[in-house]
Amino acid sequence: MRAMQVTEAGEFELVERPVPAPDADEVRIAVAACGVCRGDGHVCEGGTAHVDYPRVPGHEFVGYIDAVGERVTDWDERDRVGVGWHGGHCFTCGPCRDGEFVLCENKPVTGMHRDGGYAEYATASASALATIPEGPDAATTAPLLCAGLTSFNALRNADVRPGDLVAVVGIGGLGHLALQYAHEAGFETVAVSRGSEKRETALELGAAHFVDSEAQDPAEALTELGGADLVFATAPASDAIAAAIDGLGPNGEVLTVGIPDEPVPVEVGSLTSTRGSFSGWASGTPSDAEDTVAFGARRGIETTVETFDLADAEAAYRAMDSGEVRYRAVVLP
Repeated sequence: MRAMQVTEAGEFELVERPVPAPDADEVRIAVAACGVCRGDGHVCEGGTAHVDYPRVPGHEFVGYIDAVGERVTDWDERDRVGVGWHGGHCFTCGPCRDGEFVLCENKPVTGMHRDGGYAEYATASASALATIPEGPDAATTAPLLCAGLTSFNALRNADVRPGDLVAVVGIGGLGHLALQYAHEAGFETVAVSRGSEKRETALELGAAHFVDSEAQDPAEALTELGGADLVFATAPASDAIAAAIDGLGPNGEVLTVGIPDEPVPVEVGSLTSTRGSFSGWASGTPSDAEDTVAFGARRGIETTVETFDLADAEAAYRAMDSGEVRYRAVVLP
């Protein structure tokens, strides 16, 4: 099979490898499409412990099972499945015993601790599999296994109700989906973005208001709208997140799924004056991924993608990393 591996931080190589055989508790998947995520940078750029090179990145992929391990009983060949960041769980650690599988202390991360979807075939733990219905295109579905899942799952677990003011900071791979989820869930949505380039798209995706952070202070704009019940930060930019904090309304929350390289400066007094809070959210389990796909199908959520051949996976990653892609890069083996 063909695979795009990272031989060391920053070095990509298209290689031919033997098609992998699944272990007893795994399946093998013929990959149809794999999304390219900023989280791939942990492998592609280095800086994360416990990555054994060479490694095949990719943690949001869709395909069909074509081989099943001997202890796998709930999945069959030709089942359509997806795999996300969550590479499985141990069932025995403290969080697992509490049912918090996404917080498993021993979970592998797909494409980081085990090979991922930048390849024609990939193996996955049976506990990492999400059912993907027939019909939706693989290229537009694959990003839902991470970008969609993370946005949808964070929003539905936030302390907000339909009608509340939700500001989505950053209109990119996660943000363009978060806007749609927020709108379809009944929130009054605000898109916050640098420049006016994405204004029309943001309004089409469900934003009731658009704030150009280069032309207007985001906190002032949100305050004029009555204060945000939720600032949903999808952009991995410390300054963009910090600029919106003072726009929280009473009991408002900053919820971040974009992870900046730099710390986010927080003025505690500002949070105290509004009883505001600041929190983060992890992605989700395969069950959460299935809910994400189902909600998107019911409500007509659309993923905007640019596709790349597997041989161009490095170019896909670089285009994503530089922000050139609108809005999600997807590799097709």
